[in-house]
Amino acid sequence: MSGNPAVVMRLVASAYSVAEKAGAIVRKVLHSGDLGIVEKTGANDLQTLADRLAQKSICASLSRRFPKITIIGEEDLPTEEVQEDLIENGQAEDILQRSCPEQYRALKEEELVVWVDPLDGTKEYTEASRCLHLQAVAQKPHKGLDKTHGTALWLLDNVTVLIGIAYGGRAIAGVINQPFYNYQLGAEADLGRTMWGMLGLGAFGFQLQEVPADKRIVTTTRSHSNKTVTDCVNAMEPHEVIRVGGAGNKIIQLIEGKASAYVFASPGCKKWDTCAPEAILHAVGGKLTDMCGNAYRYNADVKHMNSAGVLATLRNHDYYVSRVPQSVLQALKSD
Repeated sequence: MSGNPAVVMRLVASAYSVAEKAGAIVRKVLHSGDLGIVEKTGANDLQTLADRLAQKSICASLSRRFPKITIIGEEDLPTEEVQEDLIENGQAEDILQRSCPEQYRALKEEELVVWVDPLDGTKEYTEASRCLHLQAVAQKPHKGLDKTHGTALWLLDNVTVLIGIAYGGRAIAGVINQPFYNYQLGAEADLGRTMWGMLGLGAFGFQLQEVPADKRIVTTTRSHSNKTVTDCVNAMEPHEVIRVGGAGNKIIQLIEGKASAYVFASPGCKKWDTCAPEAILHAVGGKLTDMCGNAYRYNADVKHMNSAGVLATLRNHDYYVSRVPQSVLQALKSD
Protein backbone atom coordinates (compact mmCIF):
# COMPACT_ATOMS: atom_id res chain seq x y z
CA MET A 1 0.00 0.00 0.00
CA SER A 2 1.21 3.49 -0.78
CA GLY A 3 1.34 6.04 1.99
CA ASN A 4 -1.74 7.70 0.55
CA PRO A 5 -4.27 5.29 -1.02
CA ALA A 6 -6.25 6.51 -4.02
CA VAL A 7 -9.54 8.28 -3.27
CA VAL A 8 -11.64 5.51 -4.78
CA MET A 9 -9.88 2.84 -2.68
CA ARG A 10 -10.49 4.86 0.47
CA LEU A 11 -14.13 5.25 -0.57
CA VAL A 12 -14.57 1.51 -1.12
CA ALA A 13 -12.83 0.79 2.20
CA SER A 14 -15.21 3.18 3.96
CA ALA A 15 -18.25 1.80 2.11
CA TYR A 16 -17.33 -1.69 3.33
CA SER A 17 -17.30 -0.62 6.98
CA VAL A 18 -20.39 1.55 6.54
CA ALA A 19 -22.30 -1.35 4.93
CA GLU A 20 -21.46 -3.54 7.91
CA LYS A 21 -22.75 -0.82 10.26
CA ALA A 22 -25.95 -0.57 8.19
CA GLY A 23 -26.35 -4.35 8.34
CA ALA A 24 -26.11 -4.21 12.13
CA ILE A 25 -28.82 -1.53 12.16
CA VAL A 26 -31.06 -3.71 9.98
CA ARG A 27 -30.65 -6.63 12.40
CA LYS A 28 -31.25 -4.46 15.46
CA VAL A 29 -34.52 -3.05 14.12
CA LEU A 30 -35.77 -6.54 13.22
CA HIS A 31 -35.00 -7.86 16.68
CA SER A 32 -36.72 -4.88 18.31
CA GLY A 33 -39.99 -5.94 16.69
CA ASP A 34 -40.93 -2.32 15.91
CA LEU A 35 -40.33 -1.88 12.18
CA GLY A 36 -42.09 1.48 11.79
CA ILE A 37 -43.51 0.47 8.39
CA VAL A 38 -44.92 3.03 5.98
CA GLU A 39 -46.23 2.43 2.45
CA LYS A 40 -44.55 4.57 -0.21
CA THR A 41 -46.52 3.73 -3.37
CA GLY A 42 -48.37 0.61 -2.20
CA ALA A 43 -48.21 -2.65 -0.27
CA ASN A 44 -45.28 -3.90 -2.38
CA ASP A 45 -43.28 -0.68 -1.91
CA LEU A 46 -42.58 -0.34 1.79
CA GLN A 47 -40.21 1.66 3.94
CA THR A 48 -39.20 0.68 7.48
CA LEU A 49 -37.30 2.28 10.33
CA ALA A 50 -34.35 0.12 9.23
CA ASP A 51 -34.44 1.67 5.72
CA ARG A 52 -34.44 5.15 7.22
CA LEU A 53 -31.75 4.62 9.85
CA ALA A 54 -29.47 2.63 7.54
CA GLN A 55 -29.64 5.28 4.82
CA LYS A 56 -28.94 8.06 7.31
CA SER A 57 -25.95 6.10 8.59
CA ILE A 58 -24.55 5.38 5.13
CA CYS A 59 -25.04 8.83 3.65
CA ALA A 60 -23.87 10.78 6.71
CA SER A 61 -20.83 8.56 7.26
CA LEU A 62 -19.65 8.73 3.64
CA SER A 63 -20.38 12.43 3.12
CA ARG A 64 -18.51 13.34 6.32
CA ARG A 65 -15.33 11.65 5.07
CA PHE A 66 -15.86 12.43 1.36
CA PRO A 67 -17.73 15.76 1.24
CA LYS A 68 -17.44 16.22 -2.53
CA ILE A 69 -18.94 12.92 -3.69
CA THR A 70 -22.52 12.74 -4.97
CA ILE A 71 -24.69 10.30 -2.99
CA ILE A 72 -28.10 9.17 -4.27
CA GLY A 73 -30.16 7.10 -1.84
CA GLU A 74 -33.42 5.26 -2.37
CA GLU A 75 -35.28 6.85 0.50
CA ASP A 76 -36.53 10.42 0.25
CA LEU A 77 -35.67 11.62 3.74
CA PRO A 78 -35.81 15.09 5.28
CA THR A 79 -32.52 16.88 5.85
CA GLU A 80 -31.77 16.74 9.55
CA GLU A 81 -28.95 16.25 12.01
CA VAL A 82 -27.82 12.63 12.17
CA GLN A 83 -27.19 11.07 15.57
CA GLU A 84 -23.50 10.46 16.24
CA ASP A 85 -24.09 6.79 17.02
CA LEU A 86 -25.16 6.28 13.39
CA ILE A 87 -21.80 7.47 12.07
CA GLU A 88 -19.23 4.87 11.04
CA ASN A 89 -15.66 6.13 10.74
CA GLY A 90 -13.92 2.82 10.09
CA GLN A 91 -12.27 1.66 6.88
CA ALA A 92 -11.53 -1.92 5.80
CA GLU A 93 -7.76 -2.25 6.12
CA ASP A 94 -7.62 -5.14 3.64
CA ILE A 95 -9.04 -2.88 0.92
CA LEU A 96 -6.66 -0.04 1.74
CA GLN A 97 -3.75 -2.46 1.34
CA ARG A 98 -4.70 -3.29 -2.23
CA SER A 99 -3.24 -1.52 -5.23
CA CYS A 100 -5.74 0.64 -7.10
CA PRO A 101 -6.24 -0.20 -10.80
CA GLU A 102 -4.27 2.34 -12.78
CA GLN A 103 -7.27 3.78 -14.62
CA TYR A 104 -8.84 4.86 -11.31
CA ARG A 105 -5.81 6.13 -9.39
CA ALA A 106 -6.27 9.80 -10.24
CA LEU A 107 -10.04 9.99 -9.71
CA LYS A 108 -11.32 12.88 -7.62
CA GLU A 109 -14.17 12.82 -5.12
CA GLU A 110 -16.34 15.06 -7.28
CA GLU A 111 -16.11 12.58 -10.17
CA LEU A 112 -17.69 9.76 -8.17
CA VAL A 113 -21.39 8.97 -7.72
CA VAL A 114 -22.54 6.64 -4.94
CA TRP A 115 -25.87 4.81 -5.30
CA VAL A 116 -27.36 3.54 -2.02
CA ASP A 117 -30.10 1.05 -1.30
CA PRO A 118 -30.07 0.86 2.50
CA LEU A 119 -32.32 -2.21 2.61
CA ASP A 120 -32.92 -4.15 -0.58
CA GLY A 121 -35.70 -6.70 -0.08
CA THR A 122 -37.85 -4.63 2.29
CA LYS A 123 -40.99 -6.67 1.57
CA GLU A 124 -39.23 -9.90 2.51
CA TYR A 125 -37.76 -8.22 5.59
CA THR A 126 -41.24 -7.27 6.83
CA GLU A 127 -42.63 -10.75 6.14
CA ALA A 128 -39.79 -12.39 8.06
CA SER A 129 -40.44 -9.99 10.93
CA ARG A 130 -44.08 -11.03 11.08
CA CYS A 131 -42.98 -14.66 11.18
CA LEU A 132 -40.65 -13.97 14.10
CA HIS A 133 -43.44 -12.16 15.93
CA LEU A 134 -45.84 -15.07 15.47
CA GLN A 135 -43.21 -17.51 16.71
CA ALA A 136 -42.61 -15.35 19.78
CA VAL A 137 -46.34 -15.24 20.50
CA ALA A 138 -46.54 -19.02 20.13
CA GLN A 139 -43.33 -19.36 22.21
CA LYS A 140 -41.76 -21.53 19.53
CA PRO A 141 -38.10 -20.59 19.14
CA HIS A 142 -36.68 -20.74 15.64
CA LYS A 143 -34.60 -23.88 15.05
CA GLY A 144 -33.52 -23.28 11.48
CA LEU A 145 -34.96 -23.16 7.99
CA ASP A 146 -38.52 -24.52 7.91
CA LYS A 147 -40.48 -23.74 4.76
CA THR A 148 -42.72 -26.75 5.23
CA HIS A 149 -44.30 -25.30 8.36
CA GLY A 150 -45.00 -21.97 6.75
CA THR A 151 -42.20 -19.95 8.29
CA ALA A 152 -40.96 -17.04 6.23
CA LEU A 153 -37.55 -16.87 7.87
CA TRP A 154 -35.82 -18.06 4.68
CA LEU A 155 -36.76 -14.63 3.30
CA LEU A 156 -34.00 -13.13 5.44
CA ASP A 157 -31.55 -14.32 2.78
CA ASN A 158 -33.23 -11.87 0.37
CA VAL A 159 -32.23 -8.83 2.41
CA THR A 160 -29.10 -6.87 1.47
CA VAL A 161 -27.48 -3.45 1.91
CA LEU A 162 -26.17 -2.06 -1.39
CA ILE A 163 -23.55 0.65 -1.94
CA GLY A 164 -22.48 1.14 -5.54
CA ILE A 165 -19.79 3.49 -6.85
CA ALA A 166 -19.89 4.89 -10.37
CA TYR A 167 -17.46 6.89 -12.47
CA GLY A 168 -18.19 8.28 -15.92
CA GLY A 169 -21.62 6.69 -15.82
CA ARG A 170 -20.24 3.20 -15.26
CA ALA A 171 -20.55 1.06 -12.13
CA ILE A 172 -16.92 0.50 -11.13
CA ALA A 173 -17.12 -0.77 -7.54
CA GLY A 174 -19.72 -2.13 -5.19
CA VAL A 175 -20.32 -3.44 -1.68
CA ILE A 176 -23.10 -5.85 -0.68
CA ASN A 177 -23.82 -6.68 2.95
CA GLN A 178 -26.10 -9.63 3.72
CA PRO A 179 -27.17 -8.87 7.32
CA PHE A 180 -28.72 -12.27 8.10
CA TYR A 181 -26.24 -14.59 6.42
CA ASN A 182 -25.88 -17.74 8.58
CA TYR A 183 -29.22 -17.15 10.34
CA GLN A 184 -30.06 -20.85 9.87
CA LEU A 185 -27.39 -21.72 12.43
CA GLY A 186 -29.48 -20.21 15.22
CA ALA A 187 -28.86 -17.80 18.06
CA GLU A 188 -25.15 -18.59 18.44
CA ALA A 189 -24.34 -17.85 14.79
CA ASP A 190 -22.09 -14.99 13.74
CA LEU A 191 -24.60 -13.22 11.52
CA GLY A 192 -23.87 -11.32 8.33
CA ARG A 193 -21.26 -11.15 5.61
CA THR A 194 -19.96 -8.44 3.30
CA MET A 195 -18.73 -8.86 -0.26
CA TRP A 196 -17.17 -6.28 -2.52
CA GLY A 197 -15.77 -5.94 -5.98
CA MET A 198 -14.01 -3.49 -8.27
CA LEU A 199 -13.33 -3.53 -11.98
CA GLY A 200 -9.71 -4.40 -12.56
CA LEU A 201 -9.31 -5.95 -9.10
CA GLY A 202 -11.90 -8.73 -8.86
CA ALA A 203 -14.49 -9.54 -6.21
CA PHE A 204 -14.10 -10.78 -2.66
CA GLY A 205 -16.06 -12.16 0.30
CA PHE A 206 -17.63 -15.15 -1.44
CA GLN A 207 -16.66 -18.24 -3.44
CA LEU A 208 -17.30 -17.82 -7.16
CA GLN A 209 -19.24 -20.77 -8.57
CA GLU A 210 -21.17 -21.45 -11.77
CA VAL A 211 -24.27 -23.43 -12.68
CA PRO A 212 -23.32 -26.49 -14.78
CA ALA A 213 -23.12 -25.59 -18.48
CA ASP A 214 -25.97 -27.95 -19.42
CA LYS A 215 -28.46 -26.26 -17.07
CA ARG A 216 -30.40 -23.02 -17.36
CA ILE A 217 -31.67 -21.80 -14.00
CA VAL A 218 -33.45 -18.44 -14.06
CA THR A 219 -33.94 -16.28 -10.99
CA THR A 220 -36.67 -13.66 -11.13
CA THR A 221 -38.98 -11.55 -9.02
CA ARG A 222 -41.02 -13.02 -6.21
CA SER A 223 -43.53 -10.21 -5.71
CA HIS A 224 -43.49 -7.96 -8.83
CA SER A 225 -44.40 -10.40 -11.60
CA ASN A 226 -46.75 -9.84 -14.54
CA LYS A 227 -47.45 -11.40 -17.95
CA THR A 228 -44.47 -9.71 -19.58
CA VAL A 229 -42.10 -10.96 -16.87
CA THR A 230 -43.51 -14.48 -17.08
CA ASP A 231 -43.41 -14.59 -20.89
CA CYS A 232 -39.79 -13.53 -20.87
CA VAL A 233 -38.77 -16.07 -18.24
CA ASN A 234 -40.52 -18.86 -20.18
CA ALA A 235 -38.79 -17.78 -23.40
CA MET A 236 -35.43 -18.60 -21.82
CA GLU A 237 -36.53 -22.27 -21.71
CA PRO A 238 -35.24 -22.71 -18.17
CA HIS A 239 -34.84 -26.05 -16.47
CA GLU A 240 -35.72 -24.34 -13.21
CA VAL A 241 -37.10 -20.96 -12.08
CA ILE A 242 -36.28 -19.45 -8.68
CA ARG A 243 -38.53 -16.64 -7.44
CA VAL A 244 -36.91 -14.54 -4.73
CA GLY A 245 -36.76 -10.94 -3.55
CA GLY A 246 -34.02 -8.34 -3.81
CA ALA A 247 -31.82 -7.44 -6.77
CA GLY A 248 -28.70 -7.84 -4.65
CA ASN A 249 -29.80 -11.32 -3.60
CA LYS A 250 -30.36 -12.37 -7.22
CA ILE A 251 -26.85 -11.30 -8.24
CA ILE A 252 -25.48 -13.28 -5.28
CA GLN A 253 -27.32 -16.30 -6.70
CA LEU A 254 -25.50 -15.81 -10.02
CA ILE A 255 -22.01 -15.53 -8.56
CA GLU A 256 -22.52 -18.43 -6.14
CA GLY A 257 -23.74 -20.85 -8.79
CA LYS A 258 -27.40 -21.04 -7.82
CA ALA A 259 -28.74 -19.39 -10.99
CA SER A 260 -27.60 -18.85 -14.58
CA ALA A 261 -29.54 -15.68 -15.33
CA TYR A 262 -31.50 -12.96 -13.55
CA VAL A 263 -34.44 -12.06 -15.79
CA PHE A 264 -36.75 -9.17 -14.92
CA ALA A 265 -38.61 -7.78 -17.93
CA SER A 266 -40.24 -4.90 -16.07
CA PRO A 267 -39.38 -1.29 -15.21
CA GLY A 268 -39.49 -1.93 -11.45
CA CYS A 269 -35.75 -1.84 -10.64
CA LYS A 270 -33.88 1.39 -9.91
CA LYS A 271 -30.23 2.41 -10.25
CA TRP A 272 -29.58 1.96 -6.51
CA ASP A 273 -30.77 -1.66 -6.89
CA THR A 274 -28.29 -2.48 -9.64
CA CYS A 275 -25.18 -0.30 -9.29
CA ALA A 276 -23.38 -2.28 -6.56
CA PRO A 277 -24.47 -5.73 -7.81
CA GLU A 278 -23.50 -4.84 -11.39
CA ALA A 279 -20.00 -3.76 -10.33
CA ILE A 280 -19.40 -7.02 -8.44
CA LEU A 281 -20.84 -9.12 -11.27
CA HIS A 282 -18.74 -7.33 -13.90
CA ALA A 283 -15.62 -7.70 -11.72
CA VAL A 284 -15.87 -11.51 -12.09
CA GLY A 285 -16.65 -11.46 -15.82
CA GLY A 286 -20.45 -11.31 -15.73
CA LYS A 287 -22.77 -8.81 -17.34
CA LEU A 288 -25.85 -6.76 -16.41
CA THR A 289 -27.85 -4.89 -19.06
CA ASP A 290 -31.40 -3.98 -19.97
CA MET A 291 -33.47 -6.60 -21.81
CA CYS A 292 -32.10 -5.37 -25.16
CA GLY A 293 -28.52 -5.92 -24.06
CA ASN A 294 -27.77 -2.23 -23.55
CA ALA A 295 -25.73 -1.05 -20.57
CA TYR A 296 -27.26 1.20 -17.93
CA ARG A 297 -25.64 4.51 -17.02
CA TYR A 298 -25.09 5.69 -13.46
CA ASN A 299 -24.37 9.40 -13.90
CA ALA A 300 -25.81 11.66 -11.21
CA ASP A 301 -28.39 13.12 -13.60
CA VAL A 302 -29.84 9.90 -15.09
CA LYS A 303 -33.42 8.82 -14.42
CA HIS A 304 -33.57 6.45 -11.49
CA MET A 305 -35.81 3.82 -13.07
CA ASN A 306 -34.28 0.95 -15.08
CA SER A 307 -37.14 1.26 -17.56
CA ALA A 308 -36.10 -1.50 -19.95
CA GLY A 309 -35.85 -4.23 -17.33
CA VAL A 310 -32.81 -6.10 -16.05
CA LEU A 311 -30.98 -9.05 -17.56
CA ALA A 312 -27.90 -10.30 -15.71
CA THR A 313 -25.72 -13.35 -16.27
CA LEU A 314 -22.37 -14.74 -15.23
CA ARG A 315 -21.83 -16.34 -18.64
CA ASN A 316 -23.52 -16.58 -22.08
CA HIS A 317 -25.21 -13.19 -21.90
CA ASP A 318 -25.77 -13.00 -25.65
CA TYR A 319 -27.79 -16.21 -25.59
CA TYR A 320 -30.23 -14.80 -23.05
CA VAL A 321 -30.52 -11.49 -24.91
CA SER A 322 -31.34 -13.42 -28.09
CA ARG A 323 -34.18 -15.27 -26.34
CA VAL A 324 -36.05 -12.13 -25.27
CA PRO A 325 -39.34 -12.09 -27.27
CA GLN A 326 -40.14 -9.12 -29.50
CA SER A 327 -43.45 -8.76 -27.66
CA VAL A 328 -41.53 -8.21 -24.42
CA LEU A 329 -39.22 -5.65 -26.01
CA GLN A 330 -42.24 -3.83 -27.43
CA ALA A 331 -44.01 -3.83 -24.06
CA LEU A 332 -40.95 -2.36 -22.34
CA LYS A 333 -40.51 0.25 -25.06
CA SER A 334 -44.05 1.47 -24.49
CA ASP A 335 -43.48 2.00 -20.75
